[in-house]
Amino acid sequence: MAHPVRFRNQSQNEFQKVFNQLCYTRMSWEVWEDFTVLTATAISNALDQTGPVHDKREQEYIRTIKKYGKKEQILFPQLFALTVQGLEDNPKQDFLGEMFMALNLGNHWRGQVFTPYHVCEMMAKMIMSEDEAAVKIEDRGWVGIHDPACGAGATLIAARNVLVEYGAPMSGALFVAQDIDRTAALMCYIQLSLLGCAGYVVVGNSLTEPQAGHPLAPVFHKNHEVWFMPMLYTDVWHYRMIWQRVQEMIGAAPVEAAAPQEGRQGPSEAIPASPRVEPRPEAPEPLQVEETGQFKLF
Repeated sequence: MAHPVRFRNQSQNEFQKVFNQLCYTRMSWEVWEDFTVLTATAISNALDQTGPVHDKREQEYIRTIKKYGKKEQILFPQLFALTVQGLEDNPKQDFLGEMFMALNLGNHWRGQVFTPYHVCEMMAKMIMSEDEAAVKIEDRGWVGIHDPACGAGATLIAARNVLVEYGAPMSGALFVAQDIDRTAALMCYIQLSLLGCAGYVVVGNSLTEPQAGHPLAPVFHKNHEVWFMPMLYTDVWHYRMIWQRVQEMIGAAPVEAAAPQEGRQGPSEAIPASPRVEPRPEAPEPLQVEETGQFKLF
């Protein structure tokens, strides 16, 4: 069971009280894992309503929620609502990451420690100046931000808030994240989705299974589990993805077409992959045969 912790705001205090009600007969890390799965699935399947990926996640949702009694089941929407409230009250925080650390959940995940938000904010301002962000958005209409080891998303949340501080529109930022730990990746997906970011989160090893292709026309590894944020379904990003595909097909650097796989779902599914350009094989030289019937090697 989680231990009492002093938090900075009321939403965090309420979150812990509700969370503890689910930990009387279960390990806290198990409840947290179930919470992230249920919340992420509720967000994803609200827009991605058909297809094998939707069905697979819906089945996982049903299996997970059935582990709890009816009185316990109604507590998960409360945790969801408190997460929303916490991010609304103070967007400049890693709400779920802070709750994760305060509840000592990192011990189960081999001592996982998330970078404090204010450190991430400092890094975001050091890497991305106001002028640089404005120039990139003006040149092509958007700027891409990628974190290959996103954790709960503090770095990307900080980057989002820095762009807001600079006056950049959220329709001009694409957030791409990846993490080998599924629970951490889903925490990142939940928070960026609730903050109105457009992009996607990939569950997978960034070193052995990195993403390929252009951020607007990604090629996912067959083992990738991809979660598309709701704002990526808007028309502005849909047309940007189509335009990127068109550019690749008519002369930009070609990318290898992705094979049909579970990772290719959501907004990118309706966009055909650019054709793979195969080099034309050269005609083989005729074999040289000596009078004795032996082949000449040189």
